[in-house]
Amino acid sequence: MEREVGTGNAGAKEIPGKKVLLAEPNGFCAGVRRAIAMVEKALDTYGAPVYVRKEIVHNHYVVASLRRRGAIFVESEEEVPEGEVCLFSAHGVAPAVRSGAQARRLRTIDATCPLVSKVHQEARRFARDNRTVLLIGHAEHEEVEGTYGEAPEQTVVVENEEEARRLPLPTDTPVAVLTQTTLSVDETAGVLRVLRERYPDLVTPPDGDICYASTNRQAAVRDIARESDLVLVVGSRNSSNSLRMVEVARGEGVPAHLVPDVSELAEERLTGVRTVGVSAGASAPQILIDELLERLDRLGFHEVRLSHTVTEDAEFSMPARLVSPAHPAR
Repeated sequence: MEREVGTGNAGAKEIPGKKVLLAEPNGFCAGVRRAIAMVEKALDTYGAPVYVRKEIVHNHYVVASLRRRGAIFVESEEEVPEGEVCLFSAHGVAPAVRSGAQARRLRTIDATCPLVSKVHQEARRFARDNRTVLLIGHAEHEEVEGTYGEAPEQTVVVENEEEARRLPLPTDTPVAVLTQTTLSVDETAGVLRVLRERYPDLVTPPDGDICYASTNRQAAVRDIARESDLVLVVGSRNSSNSLRMVEVARGEGVPAHLVPDVSELAEERLTGVRTVGVSAGASAPQILIDELLERLDRLGFHEVRLSHTVTEDAEFSMPARLVSPAHPAR
């Protein structure tokens, strides 16, 4: 498969026939790489099984691969036998979960993404300042559940602009805003506009909460959408950041679809398509991207052009206690 590297719109050489425009960056972010590596390290160190509360990241392929190695995924820390190793997922957990794990004497390993941990810290700080925390996000998402749990009596989840307009809080209420890290930048901006109009004393963190990986992948998918007849985003159905990428592409007026894996590629959608844009959510492994590109190649999309939007160089290290564990393998 020939790959011609370009830089998006500027001076890109035209390639006759069908082609793929591959967004860059795509796929794993630093937080996802770290979380997966932590499960693998725990298996190497302590031996199977190790328990993981919820999915370590929202990708079915990753979860299945780790399950084959000996990871056991559970919905609650209460399902973990007392004294066993239990990892918390990259999405973070509420303090009540930590307390429950401690009561069961679990050997916990926290794989929470550092950028999610930052939001938890902000929630605690705003609560100490006696502010009502307006948490923009999806109430059923694990990340929101964890952040909400930091100050449940002082936190209100706001999912969209309509909910922001209907909030019953008086306009002079001291409020602060936090955001789920995997949301659409544009959608969140709309909710923030409504909240700022309603609450003059609204406080936000010094830096935005939407993570660099979500922001970068949304910008990259927007770039390829402008040159594509169709956009395909590799990612699982429960991956919030992947779903937001599909929405961003559609916002550019281009048909866009989520492709959990190549077996779910609806080939009829390629009828009449000359340029197909491809990207992947932050929890999608490279193998799923490669399999999609190989299928597209067999369907006549032989040329692959990279559309580079931004370079990512973030790396998050594992906790020292996991790198040099005090307790050897069982």
